[in-house]
Amino acid sequence: MRTEVPHGLLVLLQAVRRGLTGLETLIAGLSLLLLVVLTLAQTVARNGFDTGLPAVDALARQLVLYVMFFGAALATDAARHIRIDVVSTWCDTSRLDRFYRPLQLVAAAVCALFTDAAVRFWLDAWQYAAQHDRWQVLLNLVIPVGFGLLAIHFLLGFLLGPSPRSAR
Repeated sequence: MRTEVPHGLLVLLQAVRRGLTGLETLIAGLSLLLLVVLTLAQTVARNGFDTGLPAVDALARQLVLYVMFFGAALATDAARHIRIDVVSTWCDTSRLDRFYRPLQLVAAAVCALFTDAAVRFWLDAWQYAAQHDRWQVLLNLVIPVGFGLLAIHFLLGFLLGPSPRSAR
């Protein structure tokens, strides 16, 4: 399956890829930093002052999801994600190159299905969330956004082919 992308569109798609990875790096880094700071503050508050900071544990759980999804998107862009396809274990590298784009398209489709399911789940959670818990549900938007980003990265992989910096 050979897909030729016109030069103008190729430049645009590469710019989108660079922009996405820059934004994802920023969000993942800030989320990790905030997670470490909040966890340290909670530990000091509990051990040093026999108290705790309200909602830090719930926020820390959400931040783990942010780090995970944005880190997964970065790993996918660099082709450093976990591979569970059978084709890569059966084929040598030269033959595997022919399967790169179709596998990227299949992965994009699977992630798009997960995005749809996550959106429906999030809408249901929002509808039934208590008013004081809506902030947590709002933070859960990272799940459909994360799967959507993965779908976009796999779709970009399909359209652009393997990037020169990706290690297979």
